[in-house]
Amino acid sequence: MPPPPTATTASSLRNVAVIAHVDHGKTTLVDQLLKQSGNFRAGELEKLAGGQHDLIMDSNPLERERGITILSKNCAVQYTSLEGRPYRINIIDTPGHADFGGEVERVLRMADGCLLIVDAFDGPMPQTKFVLTKALEAGLKPVVVINKCDRPNARPDQVVDEVFDLLVELGADDHALDFQIVYASGRNGWATLDLDAPGTDLRPLFEKIIAEVPSPDQDGECDPEAPLQMLVTTLDYNEYVGRIAIGRIFNGSIRPSMPIVMIKRDGTLKPAKTLKVLRFVGLGRQEAESVSAGDLCAVVGLEGVDIGDTIASPESPVALPTVTVDEPTISMTFRINDSPFAGQEGQFVTSRQIRDRLMRELEHNVALRVEPGRTSDEFLVSGRGILHLGILLENMRREGYELSVGRPQVILKEINGELCEPLETLVVDVPNEAVGSVMEVVGARKGELKKMEARGDTISHLVFEITSRALIGLRGRLLTASQGEAIVHHRFDRFVPVGGERPERQNGVLIALESGPVTAYAVEQLADRGVMFVIPGDKVYSGQIVGEHNRDNDLTVNITRLKHLTNIRAASKEATVTLKAPRRLGLEAALEYIEDDELVELTPTSVRLRKRLLDESARRKADRQARQAAEDRA
Repeated sequence: MPPPPTATTASSLRNVAVIAHVDHGKTTLVDQLLKQSGNFRAGELEKLAGGQHDLIMDSNPLERERGITILSKNCAVQYTSLEGRPYRINIIDTPGHADFGGEVERVLRMADGCLLIVDAFDGPMPQTKFVLTKALEAGLKPVVVINKCDRPNARPDQVVDEVFDLLVELGADDHALDFQIVYASGRNGWATLDLDAPGTDLRPLFEKIIAEVPSPDQDGECDPEAPLQMLVTTLDYNEYVGRIAIGRIFNGSIRPSMPIVMIKRDGTLKPAKTLKVLRFVGLGRQEAESVSAGDLCAVVGLEGVDIGDTIASPESPVALPTVTVDEPTISMTFRINDSPFAGQEGQFVTSRQIRDRLMRELEHNVALRVEPGRTSDEFLVSGRGILHLGILLENMRREGYELSVGRPQVILKEINGELCEPLETLVVDVPNEAVGSVMEVVGARKGELKKMEARGDTISHLVFEITSRALIGLRGRLLTASQGEAIVHHRFDRFVPVGGERPERQNGVLIALESGPVTAYAVEQLADRGVMFVIPGDKVYSGQIVGEHNRDNDLTVNITRLKHLTNIRAASKEATVTLKAPRRLGLEAALEYIEDDELVELTPTSVRLRKRLLDESARRKADRQARQAAEDRA
């Protein structure tokens, strides 16, 4: 199929963002839009996907492994309408997790409209409310796509009513409330405006984008003849050319080898000259002689460019409103790894190398904050949630870094002279038989049930309000209470006055007494003491956490103990010993598990838990001092 003719004018441009709750199918739908646009030869998209994964837009290895979108992506397709007119559609795929809200907020500035994808069974979920709030704040009118209409128990009509109620709750104006509806199945690649007449392809969705998303020049705010104004919303990096600025041109046009000025966030002007200008074509970029107002582009050759900068004409430098991002809610201490195993598995181990890596992350991760810690070997890193910081840590591990991380702490805020903490909306979808267990676990952490309703015959939909402090470590307990079947989502709602103590871990831990390999004999002898985090053959060191005690106190154990041989024949010599399966904690689970006096040690090959003080006598002394200080305060 030959590619459609190219659209060049602002009136034939459409800039559309795709927003949704996590796992409601937006990336799958974007992939189908690419496949059906006629811009690619047969087999080309599968080759771009690497042959391992069916989602072309999720190109990051972590995105492929976890099945989530972490970074926003840009692509562009040429489409010929039913009237035969060519259009160019710039599509922006955004993350669904609130932890990556910084990505959502800034890229919405590039769009003129949005597709709100909602699952036909789940309906609006916490992150649906979050992304829709950001879209309305940016002045975007949504086109509502009820996706997964082919799901069993799909309830598209009810979901449409729920979307309307959500828009009313968010204070949307009449223009936004008069939204258009498209029913679709992203997995099967069809869309329709009438459920009684199922579609065969996505052309109805393409036509709705053309009809409902305004062109950049529709409101007269886009003038190709005016002085240049371009807002940088994303940064890419290339080893050969350095930073690449990606954004939208609001006025004027930009060309290669063109003198410009960068207007920084603080208002200072920095002269520069463009090297190359790239236009988005399909999934890639192509060099362009000129890109005009209303279009998206990437600019090469601007040293020191940052997100939020305005690229403007030297003759008339006028700044655009900069990108605003919600403040972080969680902070953690990053420090060098000083365990006995330090430097054995990683390549980058010094505080200077960790600092340089964090500074590079700040260049494009606008929701992140990095401050000096209590010592020169520590850094206080703040983000939007444990998943947000966990993805950063996972990337650092894979790049060869070794470091230790402290317990996540909720960031408190003073409002009108009163100390306040974040309150979040927690949504749990759980089988009916586990509802009581889930309510008991959340209630123990002072969570308040706000709504409960049935979803189908077997699932209950529970909505709670709970503090961010109480959420840390809650996901694992909910999965345990529901035999692994609970689906848990949460999002920030508001700040409330601080009340009560943070829930503590109920059980103590088992701590290795000596360094060496774990033995099967020692694991067998300790089986009735708790659950192990290690298996025979693992190397451990003194002060490492090797398991969870079945009581509330910490216990130091000899996990490397050998069975001494004698010349006496044991009665149980022929007995077969079956060891309990260990509990292997992943990165995010480990971060939620630790207490204030513990650390998570991260290397390219291992995730270990350890005490902050490895020496047992030093830990006992610190405990005595803490108890004495508590008594003095009392």
